[in-house]
Amino acid sequence: MLINGPPGATYDYMLDYMDEIEARLLPLRERGEIERILVRAPRGWGAIENFNGGFVIVNLSDWGSRRAAWPIMNEIRARLADLPGVQAFPVMPQGFGGGGSMDQSMQFVLGGGTYDQLAEWRDTLIEHIRQDNPRLLNLDSDYEENQPQLRVDIDYTRAADLGVTVSEIGSTLETLLGGRTVTRYVDDGQEYDVILEAERGSRPSPRSLDSIMVRSSRSGELVPLSSMVTLTDFAGPSTLNRYNRLRAVTIQANLADGYSMGEALDYLETTADDILPAEVQTDVKGDARDYKEASSATTFLLVLGVVVVFLVLAGQFESFVHPLVIMFTVPLAMIGALLGLGLSGQSLNTYSQVGLVMLVGLAAKNGILIVEFANQLRDAGHAFHEALFEAAVTRLRPIVMTAVTTMAGAIPLIVSSGAGAETRLVLGTVILCGLASATLFTLFVVPVAYDLLARRTGSPGAVARQLDREMAEHPSEQR
Repeated sequence: MLINGPPGATYDYMLDYMDEIEARLLPLRERGEIERILVRAPRGWGAIENFNGGFVIVNLSDWGSRRAAWPIMNEIRARLADLPGVQAFPVMPQGFGGGGSMDQSMQFVLGGGTYDQLAEWRDTLIEHIRQDNPRLLNLDSDYEENQPQLRVDIDYTRAADLGVTVSEIGSTLETLLGGRTVTRYVDDGQEYDVILEAERGSRPSPRSLDSIMVRSSRSGELVPLSSMVTLTDFAGPSTLNRYNRLRAVTIQANLADGYSMGEALDYLETTADDILPAEVQTDVKGDARDYKEASSATTFLLVLGVVVVFLVLAGQFESFVHPLVIMFTVPLAMIGALLGLGLSGQSLNTYSQVGLVMLVGLAAKNGILIVEFANQLRDAGHAFHEALFEAAVTRLRPIVMTAVTTMAGAIPLIVSSGAGAETRLVLGTVILCGLASATLFTLFVVPVAYDLLARRTGSPGAVARQLDREMAEHPSEQR
């Protein structure tokens, strides 16, 4: 859970709110739905700390002793919605791909132009989303131009006359208003930083320049900084980000329960094209980028699977026509799978795409049974239509038996519960509905396709068998 305070908020300010957030989450722990709560402020793992931010890691209890994660996250969002002074964004890390990132799941990047233009485009897009799409939650961006800052202007002539250097002014302000590492010491093999800073209780205000003294190297006397330094307040961005070498602003959001990443990406890309200028360049990062890359890879695998199955069948049947007839079952399975996903309220995600790849081989099996048996009957001397009709009738039972067996194996995936049940449900729905559709329509589509395309074809090895018969009938001609 990400916690953002107002720009310029101090550590002490955030600490009070982090304690309040922890107190609001404790009832969930007392109910046994939360196992552990880790609260940290400031936010940041490296040398740069975000003092006006923090985060909370909530470890849920075992699946059997709690509700699903989405209802718990919605309750947490409701408990923290009226918390004044900070913004709290519950985030559910992705199971794979994102690596447990604390960022919000949707990160949509606007690039190009100046930062002022980017801020204007950001405001336009966010305002439109808030009015048009309530399924994108906790809208925010990584560009905040209202960070309170102080500009220090030094009168270099006056400082030189007083015998004070710029480095002395800088180190004095750093030490008294912040702190600086002056050395390290070693204890039991561990190194510790020695930080020189003013006592927090008596630390001077940046505006109290009269109380901040620096020693003159010329006279040896203490000189107030106010005699050579002026301060100017201004608000500006805390960071200036770039993405793919362009100035960029990232719009972040969480997805509502049941709102898929693919739907959100399509909406954002379409909306940005409609309401933003043509010079705006859009991209995604984080979990959204992982999703796009995974979808592209799955689409490639789906096409590759169709091609490989077709080539293998072409080698087995020694023909390109028979595999083409068999592959008519694949679109039938895909249509049934997509209808099943739509009717059950499921989305086309990575798991469903994996199921579609599996359907390529499972659906082709039905066509193979009919085409292969029809070829055998034609070799045995049956007329074309007679062989085709008998193949469809005779192969009905094995097609139904194998299909029902496979579909029965998908039922446990659909009715399962517990951790990961949502992913198994999607996979089972694709297999069950896809095979049901392929089995139902194969007996109609494959015979028609065979009649239209394969009338002038023979079975594998037909030419070799004809040659053997001719040689057997005319043995004298072999000499």
